[in-house]
Amino acid sequence: MAYYFEECSHTFNEYLLVPGYSSAECVAAKVSLKTPLVKFKKGEEPAISLNVPMTSAIMQAVSDDKLAIALAKEGGISFIYGSQTIEDQAAMVARVKNYKAGFVVSDSNIKPDATLAEVVELTAKTGHSTIAVTDDGTANGKLLGIVTGRDYRVSRMDFATKVSEFMTPFEKLITAGKETTLKTANDIIWDNKLNSLPIIDDDGKLLYMVFRKDYSTHKENSLELIDSNKRYMVGAGINTRDYEERVPALLAAGADVLCIDSSEGFTEWQSRTIAFIREKYGDTVKVGAGNVVDRDGFMFLAEAGADFIKIGIGGGSICITREQKGIGRGQATAVIEVAAARDEYFKKTGIYIPICSDGGIVYDHHITLALAMGSDFVMLGRYFARFDESPTNKLNINGSYVKEYWGEGSNRARNWQRYDMGGDKKLSFEEGVDSYVPYAGSLKDNVTMTLSKVKSTMCNCGCLSIPEFQKNAKLTLVSSTSIIEGGAHDVILKESSSKVIK
Repeated sequence: MAYYFEECSHTFNEYLLVPGYSSAECVAAKVSLKTPLVKFKKGEEPAISLNVPMTSAIMQAVSDDKLAIALAKEGGISFIYGSQTIEDQAAMVARVKNYKAGFVVSDSNIKPDATLAEVVELTAKTGHSTIAVTDDGTANGKLLGIVTGRDYRVSRMDFATKVSEFMTPFEKLITAGKETTLKTANDIIWDNKLNSLPIIDDDGKLLYMVFRKDYSTHKENSLELIDSNKRYMVGAGINTRDYEERVPALLAAGADVLCIDSSEGFTEWQSRTIAFIREKYGDTVKVGAGNVVDRDGFMFLAEAGADFIKIGIGGGSICITREQKGIGRGQATAVIEVAAARDEYFKKTGIYIPICSDGGIVYDHHITLALAMGSDFVMLGRYFARFDESPTNKLNINGSYVKEYWGEGSNRARNWQRYDMGGDKKLSFEEGVDSYVPYAGSLKDNVTMTLSKVKSTMCNCGCLSIPEFQKNAKLTLVSSTSIIEGGAHDVILKESSSKVIK
C-alpha cells in the first residue's frame, strides 16, 4: 500500500508569524542578514556566506552576468543559467569576475554613420542617455566620440542627421588610460565637472565608462559580496549530463560555487555528478544540489556530499510540474520538514548543510516566513525577472510595462537537461510556461525595500539574526477566513471609487 503523509501540505500563504517581545535593541539597523551558503563543521566558519539571504534562479529569463553583478553589489549571489553552451556560460561567469567596480562596459554604442532616429531608439531601449560612438558600433571599438542628451534636440533636428554631425568628437573628450584606478577616474570626473569618463587602451579602443552617478552608489554598497581579490562572487548552474566538460570550464572562468539545476534531486544522476566533483576537486569546489521536498531527499543529498540543498518541486510561478505530473509538495510544509532533517543531520554529524527555499514565494513576507521556518536563504525567479537588470525584453502591453518570463521547462527554454531522467535528449512535454511579469524598476530599489520588510518583521519577533530568528520564531496556521481578514476589507478603496466632483 502507498505511503500517505498524515499532515496536509501547506503553502506560505497559510501561515503568519506571531510577534515576540521586542527590546529597545530590536531596530532594523542592527539586524544582520548574513547567512551561510555552503556547509561547514560545528565551530568553524563556512567557506562562503551571503550578506543577504537572496540568490537568483538558474533561469534564462533571470540570471545573466548583468543581474549577477547587480545582486552581488547588494550582498546576494546569482547562479548563471546552464541552458546554454558551455562557452557562453563560462563567458558570462568571466564577465562577472572581470568586472571592475565602477568601471562599466558600455551597453549603449553606435556607429558614426547612424542617424538621430537610431540614437533616440537606442536611448529608449537602454534608458541611458550617454552613448559611445565607436568605429564598429561595439563596446570595444575605437572611440570616435560621445553622444549625450546635450548634443541634440529632437524638436529642432532632422531624424536623418548623422551621428558624426552632432556628436562630441574624440579630440574634445577627456579620456583616461587603461591603468587608471577608480579613485583617479573619479578625481578626473570631479576636477573637470564631467558626467562620464571613457577609459581607453593604447590603441584608442573603448574599455569602460566611469560615471559620476556611480560614485555614490559604490559607496553605498557596504554589503557587496566579493572574494579575496575583491571581485564580485558568482555561481553557475550545471546539469547531470555534460558536467565533466562544463564544470572545469566554469571553474576556469572563475565560478565561486556551482549548483545542479534539476526539477527533482532525489536521483542517482545527482549523486554521480557530486561524486565526480569530489573525486576530481575534493572539497575545494562547492556544489549545491536539489530539489527535494522531504527528509529522505535531504538525507540522500547530504550523504552524497552536497554543500547546500534546495527545496521545492512545482511551486514556481511558471512551473506546471504538479499539474503535468502530479508530484510536489506545498512549499511551507516541505521547508519545515527539510529544516528538521538538516538540524537532525547537524546534531548527528556536526556538519551544518544550509537549505534554500526555491519557489512558492509570491510576496515579500513569504521570504520572511521561509527564513523563520528554517531556510538559510531563498532562490527567486519571478522576483528578479521584473527588474531592469534581468536579461529579458521590456514591453508595453495595453499601456503597462512588463518583462518576459519563461520557465526552463517551457518549449522556449527547451532545457531538457533539467528534467533529465536518463531518457531521450529532448523535452517530452512542457513543465513550464511562457509569460510576462509586471516591470518593477531597478534591482537595488526593490531589494532594499524587500529586506527592510524582512528586518522589520524580525524586530517584531525580537530577533536580530537569522539563526536567532529560526530558533525563536513563532508561527501559526491561518484559516481561509483570516487570510481575507489580513487584507484590506469592508472599505471602498480610493483608487476604485468614483471621481471626486470639484
